[in-house]
Amino acid sequence: MDFFEYLYYIGLSVKRRVAVMDRKKLPCRVVSIGNITVGGTGKTPATIAVAEEAMKRGFRPIILTRGYKGATRGPCFVSKGDGPLLSASQAGDEPFLMAERLPGVEIVKGPDRYASGMFALQALGMGKEAEGAGGRAGGIQGHATGIEAKALSRVLFILDDGFQHWRLYRNRDVVLIDAGNPFGNRKLLPSGRLREPLTELKRADVIAVTKSPREDIGLIREIRKYNENAPVFFSDHRAVSVSLRSGEKKPLAWMHGMNVFCFCGLADPGSFRSTVAGTGARVAGMRVYPDHHPYTQQDIADIVKDCRVSGAEWVVTTGKDMAKIRNLDLPENILIIEIAFAADQPFYDSIFA
Repeated sequence: MDFFEYLYYIGLSVKRRVAVMDRKKLPCRVVSIGNITVGGTGKTPATIAVAEEAMKRGFRPIILTRGYKGATRGPCFVSKGDGPLLSASQAGDEPFLMAERLPGVEIVKGPDRYASGMFALQALGMGKEAEGAGGRAGGIQGHATGIEAKALSRVLFILDDGFQHWRLYRNRDVVLIDAGNPFGNRKLLPSGRLREPLTELKRADVIAVTKSPREDIGLIREIRKYNENAPVFFSDHRAVSVSLRSGEKKPLAWMHGMNVFCFCGLADPGSFRSTVAGTGARVAGMRVYPDHHPYTQQDIADIVKDCRVSGAEWVVTTGKDMAKIRNLDLPENILIIEIAFAADQPFYDSIFA
């Protein structure tokens, strides 16, 4: 551990100790979806998939998100189930995208997830039954009864990027690991990609290796050094649809043989390029921006120029990036790829068991 890692580790340890001392518990079931590295594991598609599965199983999912780089602090609703209530700049990239993709799901943004959860219950008319039922984890709690308990039992809070949000008790900790770059150089921030030491994988209840539908025995052995018991699943991120600027959807087969120019502002741009190539399109070029990049009209002009020089017919981007550029002057030949998380049923069974 180098000097900068050590400083980070000391700060992390103090922060965690303080958070755990004041850990609170919401009066409903809580599932956290997070990772042990910075960016690139596909948390947003996974969160969307878990919320969709929760609805199929009769739950009322409510997503609690911090909303990275969003201008609005919260707690506030990003969506009440019928689309975004805030702009992408106010909500943050990922919460805005989830609000667009998840009809029927409430999304609440705020740095304190316990406060956000109680805010959601109050706003949705469950305040009285929630009072006294939540509180400090391990402390004395009240109990909702009858119809109140039934209403609360249907609520499922999903913590978006929650593995390091130690202040809130959760029933399941789901940790995502990127198959292509599981742990980086195994160093802590800022020297590497690890947000916590690898030994903290022991807290995970469920582990999903992303962007790898095939089982990797070597990676399983590596994970087992830090967590002997959590089930390990392998999952994929797949293109599921392509849309024109007008909103018209086309089948993925429509892209086969097409010359395209890609651009994105993602933590793992290589994965996006591979996804586009997987449709049968030929990627003539690509422009990469930092994750959460605030696009300008000049960026769009640069993209259009690069597309023309590359000889590509279409410009292709992600739904997350489209959320940030929709109010700019865009070319007509822009396509938006929707990417979804795909896992076998046992993965979801382990979460909802």
